[in-house]
Amino acid sequence: MDDEFIADAQQILSADSSLVPEFWQKKYKDEAGRNWDKFYNRNATNFFKDRHWTDREFEELRPGHTFSEQNPVLLEIGCGVGNFVWPILKSNPDMFVYACDFSPRAVGFVKANEHYSEDRCRAFVCDITKDRLADTIPPHSVDIVSAIFVFSALPPEKQADAVSNVLEILKPGGRILFRDYGIYDLAQLRFKSGHKLETNLYVRQDGTLSYYFSTERLRELFVRHGGLVELDNEYVVRRLVNVKREIDSDRVFAQAKFQAPIDTSAIESAMTGTVL
Repeated sequence: MDDEFIADAQQILSADSSLVPEFWQKKYKDEAGRNWDKFYNRNATNFFKDRHWTDREFEELRPGHTFSEQNPVLLEIGCGVGNFVWPILKSNPDMFVYACDFSPRAVGFVKANEHYSEDRCRAFVCDITKDRLADTIPPHSVDIVSAIFVFSALPPEKQADAVSNVLEILKPGGRILFRDYGIYDLAQLRFKSGHKLETNLYVRQDGTLSYYFSTERLRELFVRHGGLVELDNEYVVRRLVNVKREIDSDRVFAQAKFQAPIDTSAIESAMTGTVL
C-alpha cells in the first residue's frame, strides 16, 4: 500500500464517525456465534469455495515441509464447513487435523461430509474465546494452528483470550499461520454508515462481525501478549477488477506467521499481567 492509497482510505473512513448504539454493539458481540450459526443455516455448504491456495501461501502446509518428524497435528480454528480441511487432508496423508467452530451447524456439516473420518480428523464445537481447547486436545500437542479468516469474527476485547487458549495446545516450536482482513481493505471502505461498532470493527447485514487488522495489532496480540516469535507479518494486496460491476480496487489482507518458543515457560511469563 502506497502513501496515496492509505491517505485516500483514511479519508473515506474518517467520513463515517457514527457508531452503532451501545445496546446493539453488545448484542452483536454477544450473539456472534449465533449469527454465524444462522449464516450456515441459510447457506449450508454452498457459500465458500475450498481453500486450495493455502499451501501456496504457507509452506508449512505442503507435504514434507512440516516441522514434526512424522504425523504432524494441525488445528484449524473457525473451520466452517471444512473448506480448508478437505484439501489439506488430501494433500497431507500423514497429517491429523482437529477442526473447531463456534457454529454447531457448521461442525455438523463437517461431520456429515463423506470424507470425514475420526482416524484423520476430529471436528468439535468450540468458542475459542471461552471454551478451553485443552479439554479436547492434549496440551502442547499441536504442530500447526491455522487461523484463516477467523479472528475477524471475534470482538477485539476477546481476541487476546483466544490467543491464550490456542497457546495452551501449541507445541514448543509450533506455528500459528494467520490470514485475515487487513485495514483499508475494499470491504471495509465500502461499509455504509450505521455498520461501524468501533475502530476497524463492523457488522454486516446478517449480524456477523468483521474486524480489519493492522500488522501492529497482530504484533500486540501474538508477540506482546502471547510471547510468540514473529516470523512474518505483512499486508498482502490483491488488485480486484470487475468491469461488469465497475469495481477496480484493492483487497488487503493481513498475513503472518508466529512461532512458539521452545521453552513454554517463556509464553507463560509473557502472558502474565498483559491486558489488551
